[in-house]
Amino acid sequence: MAIDPGQGAESEVWHGQNTTYLIHTETPFFSTTRNDTCGLTPEVTQGPYTLRQDMTEDQVGVPLWLDIGVLDMATCEPLEDFLVDMWHCNATGSYSGFTGLSPNASFLELLRQLNINESDYEIGVTDPHTDKPTWLRVMWPINRNGMMEMKTIFPGFYIERSIHIHVQVHTDWNLRENGTLTTGNTVSTGQLGFDEALEENIMSLEPYSSHTQINRPTNAGDSMYSYDTVGGFSPPIDVIPVDVKNVTNGMIGYITLGKDTTAIKHGDNYVGDS
Repeated sequence: MAIDPGQGAESEVWHGQNTTYLIHTETPFFSTTRNDTCGLTPEVTQGPYTLRQDMTEDQVGVPLWLDIGVLDMATCEPLEDFLVDMWHCNATGSYSGFTGLSPNASFLELLRQLNINESDYEIGVTDPHTDKPTWLRVMWPINRNGMMEMKTIFPGFYIERSIHIHVQVHTDWNLRENGTLTTGNTVSTGQLGFDEALEENIMSLEPYSSHTQINRPTNAGDSMYSYDTVGGFSPPIDVIPVDVKNVTNGMIGYITLGKDTTAIKHGDNYVGDS
């Protein structure tokens, strides 16, 4: 007996800033948000990506179907027509677009290796990207129940950071013809994580276990993790095994994000492949 993460295909109409989109989607395994998790999701760091429901591409790792619900903090009711974008590193700690950089060196060391001045990077004068792969970077709209589902792999880790997934939520969004985000208003930016025991279990498997150059940072040892818990938000994703037995054969993750729709950063423009 196994669980089917996608509950079947459906067509949804989403409304962007001045555009209506008809998108065919696999419905999430979890059909509704959890109202008992109506806690504001903290702001952390940001990042772009392409509209699709499977961000895996050629990356190897334990399959993860991630179901995300989005609630309005003012009402604790589901939101709709919002766009969720996510990105995370692969099983051995590398990000697409930065595959020329080591996941085992600190960020300041990486900037020095690229002959990039830290102050220039902070004001956007220089770009540390080394290439243009798109794996493990994705966007998808939430449906009328405030839910979306994305297929990916369980992330790995890199220096100074525990295992995490970046997530950003947009409203009033517009897309280019190739599916990348061109404009939108950002409601929030944050990070999701996992239970420490689950991480230890998955990291014992290949290809995760081949990343031995540095020790895996724990949630408790991650300087960013405390920001993810501000206001009582719980960043670890709940998971169930797809085969109802063993998460190492694949898992479905579920988490609800609470958003303050009055705290919107207006008029963002996104640079991407046109």
